[in-house]
Amino acid sequence: MKRRSFLQACAAIAGTAALGAYRMAPGREGTTLDAAAFTALRRFADTRFGRIAHVEVGSGPAALFLHGLPLNGLHWRGSLERLAPHRRCIAPDFMGLGYTEVSGKQDLSPQAQADMLVAFLDHLDVSSVDLVANDSGGTIAQLFAVQHPERVRTMLLTNCDVHENCPPEQMRNSINAAKAGNYDPKMQRHLDDRVYARSDKGIIGSAYMTPANVTDETIEYYFKPLVSSPLRKSQLNRYLADLDPNPLLAIEPDLRRLDTPTRMVWGTADPLFPVRWANWLDQALPGSRGVRRVEGGRLFWPEEMPEVVAGEARALWGVS
Repeated sequence: MKRRSFLQACAAIAGTAALGAYRMAPGREGTTLDAAAFTALRRFADTRFGRIAHVEVGSGPAALFLHGLPLNGLHWRGSLERLAPHRRCIAPDFMGLGYTEVSGKQDLSPQAQADMLVAFLDHLDVSSVDLVANDSGGTIAQLFAVQHPERVRTMLLTNCDVHENCPPEQMRNSINAAKAGNYDPKMQRHLDDRVYARSDKGIIGSAYMTPANVTDETIEYYFKPLVSSPLRKSQLNRYLADLDPNPLLAIEPDLRRLDTPTRMVWGTADPLFPVRWANWLDQALPGSRGVRRVEGGRLFWPEEMPEVVAGEARALWGVS
């Protein structure tokens, strides 16, 4: 066995063992990985783009979980825990977000993120994946799928950018602030004022169904790295600014030819990504497997309802 393959196999076994140890810990049965347990599983992949932070659990065919702004791979912890018996579950942090480390000169656009995923998967010796995506991660998933269809077995999309709604018009003020280099203080405020973070003016309050259940530990895991240095603040601003202009309009013809089995699972209470955009995908994609509505679901509902993600993924993958 090649040395890289051997080390990757050892890492996968260690990750699964750590996950199992967490799940079997006294008093924690039936719970979901917390930030401390997730941190213990974090690894880095050295690519030409930089050091890509990721968590990997399980074995078998690979599934790739793509998060949105301003989150990181922790968003998928409940889904990874439930799907590890069926897949080699991999949750990377995008460049400019989470704990991934890239240079100040690195392009952070959605296209660059899709290109990074190619290098990242090559590093892990992964030839094809089942994609699961949310929010801006959905933009990157669609770019990746149409540009590398041979590497995507299935795609499960939750509330995310679609066609003309990329980025949503409601994001315009934030994008303008990011272009001016002034978006990062909002992230700092989420760390300094947890009442604000959980209010309807904060990201936690507006994007989660039950903001009170988002722990301080989770808020810190998401927001601390984004403002940890001048470089990271600059990268946060550039990640958001580079969502504009819309990269999805140009790939509409390719999407309409994409026969990858795709399922949309959509929260109904998300003002950024209304259900009509899930319906647009359903009509546009030859491989669509329909739309499931998650009543009352807001943007980041997959974190709160990982059992729904896991159930839909297993059905799409054809596993029990």
